[in-house]
Amino acid sequence: MRRIWIAAAVLLLAGCGVEPSGVTDGGPAPTGVAPGPTLYFVDGGELRATVRDTGRLGTIAEALSLLLSGPGDADLDTEIAPTAFAKVEVTVTGQEVELRVPLSTEEVTPLGIDQIVCTALAAHVQNGGSTEATVRLRFTLEEPGSRDPRTCPLL
Repeated sequence: MRRIWIAAAVLLLAGCGVEPSGVTDGGPAPTGVAPGPTLYFVDGGELRATVRDTGRLGTIAEALSLLLSGPGDADLDTEIAPTAFAKVEVTVTGQEVELRVPLSTEEVTPLGIDQIVCTALAAHVQNGGSTEATVRLRFTLEEPGSRDPRTCPLL
């Protein structure tokens, strides 16, 4: 009788229905591992990504505020005129990031626009946003066509 109970227990444990599985896709890699947001400044006439070590990624608006405050003591330049107001209004709708910047179109060169767009998209992607997103800029004083969606030439 004892052998029957042992055999029944072995069969019960061996036949519980759990089978080994194959390799499964874990999905996209986690985000938020950078020590701070990626800002784009100008080095020798070209955009250069620079991580500002803040201890956290922050938001798109915070990254742009850091960008508008300038390169600090880094040996980099900016194509954005200095401004006393570094607050940027950000609205994300689907695949579009709309920015309302405290600048006129005369205060930003085309490379400066790329600085803003690339910084916004980098912050968006670092926070889990789509790499397919575009940016629409709104200036305090706008020229025709300044609201066209843009992408970063480096991303």
